[in-house]
Amino acid sequence: MSKDVVFIVMDSCRYDSYARARTPNMDRIGVGEKRFSFASWTSPSHYTYLMGMVPHTSPQGVFASEVYKKEFAHWVHRLGIDGLSFKDFVPQLSLPHVLQENGYRTVARVSLPVLNPLSHLNRHFDDYKLMPNHNDFGGIIQQVEFDEDEPSFHFLNLGETHYPYMLDGDSLPHISGVHGVFKRLDDDLGQATEDRFFDDEQMKDLHTQQVKTVEHVDTLLDALIAKAPVNTHFIITADHGECFGEGGYFGHGPIVHEKVMEVPFLEGIKR
Repeated sequence: MSKDVVFIVMDSCRYDSYARARTPNMDRIGVGEKRFSFASWTSPSHYTYLMGMVPHTSPQGVFASEVYKKEFAHWVHRLGIDGLSFKDFVPQLSLPHVLQENGYRTVARVSLPVLNPLSHLNRHFDDYKLMPNHNDFGGIIQQVEFDEDEPSFHFLNLGETHYPYMLDGDSLPHISGVHGVFKRLDDDLGQATEDRFFDDEQMKDLHTQQVKTVEHVDTLLDALIAKAPVNTHFIITADHGECFGEGGYFGHGPIVHEKVMEVPFLEGIKR
């Protein structure tokens, strides 16, 4: 019997923020581990996940192609679909397409504007929406619906763990690219302005605040678990990590640093 699937992406949540947080509800789903993202920013990472991949373990002494094939094959167990294999994912290389072909209703709720419904990510979804509020996991949960007669796939991108980490954005410095880059792209063109970098104490405070947002997400998760049918398969991860001053970096994207690639990963079934 096919299983409902909930795939949660905590945007920008680096692994040690998750590890520091109190997460009793995530612990009900499974044991979290440190894995590595395929990309350092939101859009390409989500594209990879919608291919059917998840964060990798950085295995040594293996061919990459074999890792990919095995990862696609894991969906046989996650979905309970006998005979599902790598060949079912080609040539589209789309997890939502495979799910639709197997009778799933595919639903996405995203919080980051770069994932908006006009992007190429909105393919093979029956219902795909950008949330009006950047930090509204609670609102997303209200919109999640399960049907006992039709298995569903819910792909949820959460903005709570992304800068400004649920803080009042007006109380923080404006940072190009993280305060609505597409809405304000032209604001500073031709202006002799430059963002002032955070000091060490601010970096520490921001990291602590991200830990608090993970705990907030975990608190809300209780309602989603309660809503989900028995045997729903949960995946909880992040699209990439974040730097909080390490190596002179803040944030993610055009940054080559291990903290940007380290993400939490856990999965399990509601019993």
